[in-house]
Amino acid sequence: MTVLFENARTIYGEPLWLLVDAGHFVSTGSGDAPDATARVDLGGRVVTPGFIDLHAHGAGGHGYDSGPDEMRAGVAVHRAHGTTRSLVSLVANPLATLRTSLATIAELSRTDPTVLGSHLEGPFLAADRRGAHNLDFLRDPSLSDIDDLLAAADGTLRLVTLAPELPGAMEAIDAFVAAGVTVAIGHTEASYDLAREAFDRGASMLTHAFNAMPGIHHRAPGPVVAAFEDERVTLEIILDGQHVHPDVAALAFTAAPGRIALVTDAMAAAGSTDGDYTLGSLTVSVVNGLAVLRGTSTIAGSTLTQDAALRIALDRTSIAPAAVVAALSSTPARAIGLSDRFGMLAADYPADFVVLSDDLAVDEVWVAGSRL
Repeated sequence: MTVLFENARTIYGEPLWLLVDAGHFVSTGSGDAPDATARVDLGGRVVTPGFIDLHAHGAGGHGYDSGPDEMRAGVAVHRAHGTTRSLVSLVANPLATLRTSLATIAELSRTDPTVLGSHLEGPFLAADRRGAHNLDFLRDPSLSDIDDLLAAADGTLRLVTLAPELPGAMEAIDAFVAAGVTVAIGHTEASYDLAREAFDRGASMLTHAFNAMPGIHHRAPGPVVAAFEDERVTLEIILDGQHVHPDVAALAFTAAPGRIALVTDAMAAAGSTDGDYTLGSLTVSVVNGLAVLRGTSTIAGSTLTQDAALRIALDRTSIAPAAVVAALSSTPARAIGLSDRFGMLAADYPADFVVLSDDLAVDEVWVAGSRL
């Protein structure tokens, strides 16, 4: 049965219709609409591709380090905010715990196709740039540990973050890339030159650019400028107005057009209330939506959702609307090698889309042609 979603508009206000059959787009357009078995009037509202989040640790009071039920509950909160596909991110934990979590995510991705796999943010991180990762669980990468983690993930590890200055890190990049895993550098003291070396080795992302790494200095450009200059590299940005100033985010969009992936780095308090939460083994306090390690000023993830990132980008920056939408959809899909499968309102792609009100609140979320 073909379903025509009509009377919609793009983020720019142009008319739009979507023809869907068997959970996939048949065609989309702005002119005369084709015939269909059924029709859905979207009432002139804005439609975007479903959001894709490569970096989140929980939501709705549920942390992704706490087992399958908590993962499912947290994912559901993000789905309600327009994130139709996502990775499940893990902070640093003992290797045995990480292996268990990776196996859990592998099983979850087999039963829930909206879960694209896992993102291993720890444990191969620089101690002095660890942020909200437990120092006791950080370690240098070894090929035997990498083999164990890859085996536990059973082909579902999509993204790993590591600090390239660690002993064995360059060999780790080789091993992960050979296994089909996207490598991001992050939580690092890497210089401009070392970041370039890591990118030449095969790393192709920068985890939450500007955060947990050296900043841009006029005599020491650092890893952010190295990523700006390299067309192979995608930069994550957490656009919550707290991690990165909106004007700096706009600068990044200008410096690396088409290569910014907006992520949430959300922890359990996203979509929930202020209070105390856990992130891995650490306690996080949330006050006025800002998450910090309890008793410190260290930011510990965010309370962001992707629809809020969209609104912040459009309300508080000069970033073009189309570029913002791409940063929430097609760019993250491309960063992990899935641009031929997700992130577009185009023929043969799964019919994942978000229907937004005039004030850009999420009204409806559709995944593979079914309304959530």
